Amino acid sequence: MDSLLQQAALWYHKEKRAMKNLELLSLYRDWEFERRHYGRNGNSGNGVFNIQSEEHPLETLRIIASDGGNWEHVSVSLKDRCPTWGEMEQVARLFFNDGEDAMQLHVPSTDHVNCHPYCLHWWRPLHQPIPRPPKHMIA
Repeated sequence: MDSLLQQAALWYHKEKRAMKNLELLSLYRDWEFERRHYGRNGNSGNGVFNIQSEEHPLETLRIIASDGGNWEHVSVSLKDRCPTWGEMEQVARLFFNDGEDAMQLHVPSTDHVNCHPYCLHWWRPLHQPIPRPPKHMIA
């Protein structure tokens, strides 16, 4: 008999609760960076991508996506500024299926880690839904 965790994973994938297949974004994949930094290329759930900003077409969004540790994670950065809300929405449309919840977190300062001054993140747990306030409270 499958473990509860395996059953949840199957349900999430069956219900399209997993990040989009990143192999569909191969045109934007930074193959060289992946090999140099990770020793191999990414796969359907992990990778490094360079995607043109729709808001600022002369700028490139640097995106690192992963699905380890029971979380899906997408980081979005630029060289000299933080991504705008519009750019974060652009990335969410590319990396998550329509109708999926994903979140940005504000953690206590004692837990804050800053590896890049202009980087924001999308997060989504793999095996449980993200709690949301009632629909009438979401603006």
